[in-house]
Amino acid sequence: MSFLKIALLAAVQGAAELLPVSSSAHVIVTEKLLGLDPTAPEMTLLLVMLHTGTMLAVILYFWRQWHAAYFATAQRRRDGLVNVLLATLATGVVGLALQSLIKHVFAANADHFEIEQLFGNAKLMAGALAAAGVLIIVSSRIPPGRRDGLSARDSLWIGAVQGLCLPFRGLSRSGATISTALVQGMRRQRAEEFSFALAVVLTPAVVVKEVYRLFSHHAAGGGAPALNGAAVLHLLGPGLLGMALSFGVGLLALRWLSSWLEAGRWHLFGAYCLLASLVVLWVG
Repeated sequence: MSFLKIALLAAVQGAAELLPVSSSAHVIVTEKLLGLDPTAPEMTLLLVMLHTGTMLAVILYFWRQWHAAYFATAQRRRDGLVNVLLATLATGVVGLALQSLIKHVFAANADHFEIEQLFGNAKLMAGALAAAGVLIIVSSRIPPGRRDGLSARDSLWIGAVQGLCLPFRGLSRSGATISTALVQGMRRQRAEEFSFALAVVLTPAVVVKEVYRLFSHHAAGGGAPALNGAAVLHLLGPGLLGMALSFGVGLLALRWLSSWLEAGRWHLFGAYCLLASLVVLWVG
């Protein structure tokens, strides 16, 4: 893949990942326009590595706020850890159950089926984008909440909604989780902080999964099963370059998201998702 294509995908990912507009849908549409296969293991790995770059931007951007919210005292550390664990557990349960259901309904439990095979489905992406847009608009109509703390029930609900986003490219993870927190009466800044804290926990597991899928695919297809240095660099090099580029763009996108969320412009992201769903149908 050329440097120009990697840079373009990284810019799209970095801008869209940290905005509630589904970076995955935007990257996949861009891949299609560039003549790339979004379901290929190399492309799904590149996508999650671009996610990693933006997650590093999230850590840098939110570190001081997280320290005050979750690490300032022993009680806050315990509460924060419990809330993140509960939400992540709910994400795993809902996400795995949903993937199993999809495999049963759409693939008749075929052994070769992988959820990534759905990533190129334009109709699914468009529907997911539309659902995200509606959720964002509905949550924006609710008067701003004032709660800083999360209950166990809040965390489970947010984690469950995040689990619904895993199989569907287009259903924005940040848009869905922030909207869920807003519906539960959380303060806008706290909703944003908790949403991206969950993303930082979730991303490493997804990266490991895609690395395993990529090397398994190459081994099964007669590629290069031996993980020597040259093979690893060849497979991971484009992702590492894209990760660095998406990091820089992601920092700029975070400033945009925070300013619009606090200024009451959250609904505009929802309107954009509805428009984007129509574009995806057209491109698809």
